Amino acid sequence: MKQPTVLVVSDQGEFAQTLMSRWHSERTVPAFTVMNSEVFHANAGQSCDLIIVGPVARQRFSALMTLLATLTQPVIVVAGDAVDAMSANSKSARIMVLRQHEGWVDLLILLSSECLRRLEATERAEKAEQSSAELAGQAMLGRYMLDMRHSLNNALTSVLGNAELLLLEPGNFSEEVRDQLATIRTMSLRMNEILARFSSLETELTFAKRDSQREPLAYVRSNAAGWSTF
Repeated sequence: MKQPTVLVVSDQGEFAQTLMSRWHSERTVPAFTVMNSEVFHANAGQSCDLIIVGPVARQRFSALMTLLATLTQPVIVVAGDAVDAMSANSKSARIMVLRQHEGWVDLLILLSSECLRRLEATERAEKAEQSSAELAGQAMLGRYMLDMRHSLNNALTSVLGNAELLLLEPGNFSEEVRDQLATIRTMSLRMNEILARFSSLETELTFAKRDSQREPLAYVRSNAAGWSTF
């Protein structure tokens, strides 16, 4: 996964400095962007994984919370007092509020790290689901090709047989037509090789599936034999 990004919104420079200084002692450190509440805008919030809000000017706090409530990213607000905490909670239940008391930095990093881990897990699950859908589509296409192999082989046999019959009487055709018939025969043989490879792959997959089913059974029998010696 790419390095997570955290946007810190605060009108106090010490807040961001304290947070980043403490976070650098952790094993995973995100990329930080710091801005004050006056220049914050929705587009800035959409480009990060997590938003942390520290102390901001009272006159801009409510408007900032309203704007943050429209975003899809997780938001953690470090409230300096009960008034700010209630204001943040009233805007959206999705906004997490943390009171700025003793030990708040460690608790904030713990909560933030958990949010980022969940985002990473969600991203991995989405990628796995996408890969699974792609593999399912490829498997369906492969199965269709195997199912149509016999029909293609019958049609190909007819084309190849007729081309060879016509080539047995070269005097009936011009040189250009004979060259075209030879090309049809050559390409038909090539297609026949491809279809034969499909059959070989199907056989290999069948044996591989049988072997994978036998291995767990052999392991169980081996353990059972070992247990009987005690």
